[in-house]
Amino acid sequence: MAEHNEILLKKIQEQGDLVRKLKAEKESSEKVINEYSIQDLGEFDKYISQYSYINGYTPSKLDFEVYNNLKNVDLMRYPYVKRWWCHMRSFSNSEITQLPFMKPPDAVKLILNTNQNRDQKIKEEVAKLLALKAQLTNDAPPQKFVLKTPKGTRDYNPQQMAIRNSVLQKIISVFKKHGAECIDTPVFELKEVLTGKYGEDSKLIYDLKDQGGEILSLRYDLTVPLARYLAMNKINNLKRYHIAKVYRRDNPAMTRGRYREFYQCDFDIAGQFDPMVPDAECLKVVTEILDSLDIGKYILKVNHRCLLDGMFEACGVPAEQFRSTCSTIDKLDKSPWQEVRTEMINEKGVTPEAADRIGEYVRLNGSTELVDKLLQDEKLSKSKSAVEGLQGIKLLLEYCELYGIKDKVLFDLSLARGLDYYTGIIYEAVLTEPIKIGGEEQSVGSIAGGGRYDNLVGMFDTKNKQVPCVGISVGVERVFSVLEARLAAGELSVRPSEIDVYVASAQKDFLTTRMRICNELWDAGIKAEQPYKKNPKMLNQLQHCEENGIPLAVILGESELKRGLVKIRNIVTRQEDEVPRDKLVEELKNRINMLNINVNGLEK
Repeated sequence: MAEHNEILLKKIQEQGDLVRKLKAEKESSEKVINEYSIQDLGEFDKYISQYSYINGYTPSKLDFEVYNNLKNVDLMRYPYVKRWWCHMRSFSNSEITQLPFMKPPDAVKLILNTNQNRDQKIKEEVAKLLALKAQLTNDAPPQKFVLKTPKGTRDYNPQQMAIRNSVLQKIISVFKKHGAECIDTPVFELKEVLTGKYGEDSKLIYDLKDQGGEILSLRYDLTVPLARYLAMNKINNLKRYHIAKVYRRDNPAMTRGRYREFYQCDFDIAGQFDPMVPDAECLKVVTEILDSLDIGKYILKVNHRCLLDGMFEACGVPAEQFRSTCSTIDKLDKSPWQEVRTEMINEKGVTPEAADRIGEYVRLNGSTELVDKLLQDEKLSKSKSAVEGLQGIKLLLEYCELYGIKDKVLFDLSLARGLDYYTGIIYEAVLTEPIKIGGEEQSVGSIAGGGRYDNLVGMFDTKNKQVPCVGISVGVERVFSVLEARLAAGELSVRPSEIDVYVASAQKDFLTTRMRICNELWDAGIKAEQPYKKNPKMLNQLQHCEENGIPLAVILGESELKRGLVKIRNIVTRQEDEVPRDKLVEELKNRINMLNINVNGLEK
């Protein structure tokens, strides 16, 4: 019997590996265009030998879709596929957008692999896996699990949670200081609410299996749910903050604070107001948060979507390519100009001449002087959109000077922010110095970002009623990574526990007395605890206080209690003082205030 189960376990492992492989292949193949791919290249080669394109002699988006999913193929083995591939490669992006959409003819349906086919295959293999598991007898050895968190996620220990809670409370205090109200929305939304709002990033959305008649996806950020909330509740004015987890099927970089599950801290102002007034306040909020967190020197980069559109127009980029070109420019903070230029030309269809002209602008940054210079630029001054953006930037910089933050703001033409919903001012806070992680210096990059999105709410309103909005989002995971690096380097003091007083006893049989005193302290609002052993050792009790950063200990002794006294010990200085038993609560409160205990667990 044991031998039978051993064979079954081996088969279960092999079948499980197959299921995981199929799911991984499906995940890696999912793109914005991913409905059809070639299942049998040999058969496809035979079919395409008779035709120029999949539907005969007329090219269609189906050809481009299949071509887009064709990877790692030795075209020399398939001459007719190569001929068809060369046909497709000759089309420009603008020509491809004009191609009609056609469904595959019956003669080629079996040759093409669809998502439905993949799902069915996965379903069949999962059924086989379950059937194998069902054959295991009760005396089978326990299955070995790989104990790990899912990719792009992590656990947090008490010290890390103390850091997180402290950071979040500081951020919330700034939000409240500026009059923001708190809201919350579901962790998942209807898929149609999220689809098409993020441009190329839409492929990073986590879709959920239909379990109740609704097609759902995990929220990608907190901005689109806010827009849905405003439209659904017919709200025209709101200043809100929202702190919650969001989910992105991205390639994580854990040490730099880039995860698949992470917190966002959003502050948004919705309503019709005078230009740049709420926008400037959002920048002020960012500076107050970063100053209070004291995580290093930073700069606030600002730009304007209208200026970017005007710049693309002046450089000769077609209007339909503005957004895709913008998403490529957004990579300049991570990639050198030559890589970005290559992607613009080869993948986005921008001409080399236009790309070079764009390169001249995106290298520029400065302040009001640069704005004035660009307003006199021969090409940009002819673009209404560019002029509008430059005038907006100039007004924003004036307001930033009034708020005393202009020295922290940099007008940077390379800032793009790839999300499609931005319509006006955009900004990003970037740490200017690397941090040490594991003895190595690493750049953290963007630590907050946001901008104006005036048309997003109207997408959800049946009458297309617009509610202008502007907001910021603080990348707290990157803040946490900076502070955790300081903790590891011994530069930061953290109290995982917020206990102020430890009730200890120097002799035996004081459990009930300790419990009565703890209850008295709790009723008075004092954070206190005691050992859970009836007769603990004194040295162990004091060591517990030192290890957990508990500043005060009440020490009970028989002789002191008979005289109506108890001892209070300062754990750091080791000084002990006798105080009247009936004055214990009052004395402890005074000492806690004098010690200036930080309730958030981080050293002030």
